Amino acid sequence: MKKSLSILIILVCIQASAQTGLFDKQESYTRQDSLRGSITPERVWWDLKYYDLFVAVDPEKKFISGTNKVTYAVLEEADLMQIDLQEPMQITKVTQGEKELEITHEGNAHFIKLPVQTKGTTGSVTIHFEGNPREAIRAPWDGGYSWKKDENGNHFIATSNQGIGASLWWPCKDHMYDEPDNGMTLSIQAPEELTAVGNGRLEKIKKNKDGTRTFIWKVVNPINNYGVNVNIGDYVNISSKYKGEKGNLDVDFWVLSYNKEKAKDHFEDAYRTLEAFEHWFGPYPFYEDSYKLVEVPYLGMEHQSSVTYGNQYLKGYLGQDISGTGWGLKWDYIIIHETGHEWFANNITYKDMADMWVHEGFTTYSESLFVEYFYGKEAASEYTRGLRLGINNRETIIGDYDVNSEGSKDMYPKGNNLLHTVRQLVNDDEKWRSVLRGLNKDFYHQMVSSQEVESYISEKSGVDLSDVFDQYLRDARVPVLEYAIRENQMIYRWTNCIESFDMPVKVLIGEEEVWLKPTTSHQVMEVESKELDVDNNFYIYANRIM
Repeated sequence: MKKSLSILIILVCIQASAQTGLFDKQESYTRQDSLRGSITPERVWWDLKYYDLFVAVDPEKKFISGTNKVTYAVLEEADLMQIDLQEPMQITKVTQGEKELEITHEGNAHFIKLPVQTKGTTGSVTIHFEGNPREAIRAPWDGGYSWKKDENGNHFIATSNQGIGASLWWPCKDHMYDEPDNGMTLSIQAPEELTAVGNGRLEKIKKNKDGTRTFIWKVVNPINNYGVNVNIGDYVNISSKYKGEKGNLDVDFWVLSYNKEKAKDHFEDAYRTLEAFEHWFGPYPFYEDSYKLVEVPYLGMEHQSSVTYGNQYLKGYLGQDISGTGWGLKWDYIIIHETGHEWFANNITYKDMADMWVHEGFTTYSESLFVEYFYGKEAASEYTRGLRLGINNRETIIGDYDVNSEGSKDMYPKGNNLLHTVRQLVNDDEKWRSVLRGLNKDFYHQMVSSQEVESYISEKSGVDLSDVFDQYLRDARVPVLEYAIRENQMIYRWTNCIESFDMPVKVLIGEEEVWLKPTTSHQVMEVESKELDVDNNFYIYANRIM
């Protein structure tokens, strides 16, 4: 037991250090942070309709080049458009029709001078770009291109850029509030002996005279920028269908050629995941674009309809159970977690990076729901409680708005425990399931704020959860139930919490189950026992004052 606990603590520390690239907290912000993280005047006037992105990848030089045709609707008259592309990548020119447009560069933001755009019309610009994109050192946390080789010495290439942004390698409107309403075309040119896999469905493969092939992928649903990905390798395809809530879903596994037989067996977890999550959250949100697992040279990411996988065909998280309960070793963490993001990240997407917990908290909670679906409610509760080992409670889960700032990494395990606690407060499992399914139906393919999600849960559950969300999302402290029992009286209150905190909590006093309704002021009740046990499904601390 001591050895297992030591391994688990080491794993949690490794995860924390690995994630510092994504979750580093800035002490101050610059104009570049505001240009990246806010809805600037040069963004607000146009609504993104479609991307037609072409990228040629040269593995030997670690160089890419291409074009992105951006189609947009004009919401208000304007003549200056912001497009984002991060150094050292360069925009070489921008055209509208036959005319080359003037560009002003300000760091990673680029301002394109247009003829006056008339409200109610539709337009497009084509952006030409090239360069050696940032290379990922600890993908997926630091972001960039992974330029690797497989066991046979073939190039094995993938992109990952959550947080840092898609503009790390391709020019786009790099803010989460706007997605291309009509989807995109992604054309990837790669050496002819390799296969390029992107989002959506493969429409065509073109053989080029220069010893390359172009793979044309089409996405028909809206897609967030960081969900767009390029994967190149010695891939083979395993194709099947899953009979889901909306009919037959096309399922494809793209794996390295020598892993084909291994993947056939191991990727059964993908079908189990789809079954469990359609039960809890409703239909898979992208039937039109199919579902794919794509093997990559890093751990994995939630790229829309192109979930990337690099968990070494092991159960758990690289063979370890991050909950320390044993339940996490019964399934592949990356398949379950990253697929969960199809509902929370790709279907329901945060508007501002500060609300990233809407992606990560709900998706970490989806792990517990997967456990519950296959192994039972108590197993899921054990798994959730086990994740508390990874909570630091040093910084708030919600970050700073308008500067592309995420909150603390507590959004994963603490977000899970927050939602598990809320479920106890709703106290009706079928209603809770209907709330989760309702979120994915009513916010289908939408960008949301945390506040919108919080209000929705309160409204649909019939429980005012505003103070609960404020406590766990906007305050770093864990509330403490402070109490004393003397003779036949118990005095109790909430401490270590926001002033208005009044969350009910279920306790066992002797043999009797009781719902307490503490506030931050002392309350008194008559009791027949001196023993009190808090229901450990509530993420709180208890402090008995003698």
